[in-house]
Amino acid sequence: MKPPNYNALLLVDGYNIIGQWHYLKQTRERFGLEMARQTLIDELISYSSHQGYQTQVVFDAQYQQSPASQEHPSPHLSIHYTAWLQTADTFIEKRCAHYCRHSYEYPGRVIVATSDRAQQLTVVGYGAEWMSAHLLAQEVDQSRSQMRQQAKHHGKKSQRRSPKGKPLGEKQRGWVSKLDPSVREKLSQWRHGSD
Repeated sequence: MKPPNYNALLLVDGYNIIGQWHYLKQTRERFGLEMARQTLIDELISYSSHQGYQTQVVFDAQYQQSPASQEHPSPHLSIHYTAWLQTADTFIEKRCAHYCRHSYEYPGRVIVATSDRAQQLTVVGYGAEWMSAHLLAQEVDQSRSQMRQQAKHHGKKSQRRSPKGKPLGEKQRGWVSKLDPSVREKLSQWRHGSD
């Protein structure tokens, strides 16, 4: 199996993080668990892309008799819902054990984000790095700030000018301005070396 082209694999105990981040707890109380999950996922999609991480967010079955399932909302993030009676802890521990035994398949870092002390000790025993919910929140905030700064800097840098030094209007920018915004975004991502 070819090793993935990511800086690290980040395994996130979804409900643990929701229970630890103040604004996600408020979101859950005010708008429901689904909204809190979606907010966490949206935050982690941006963070994972910016950091170059392959992120797997794991949610317990929450006492629902349903089979395990996965969703892939972005190239950098997948969501895993555990099967009936399987916890996010056991799912994450099995992943850590797998990557420990098969490190040739994934030679990068494995990071587990949770504030569960017992799980912290277990995953560190498998050779994974541990990140608390608090530290993950700080890193997500820092990453968001860096992305804003980069966007601001890129906006100033990319303002095109005519030979006389005047800014070019949208009509003068050529074929790129005629593309669908999603296509322009994809081209921009390719140009900057991200997926």
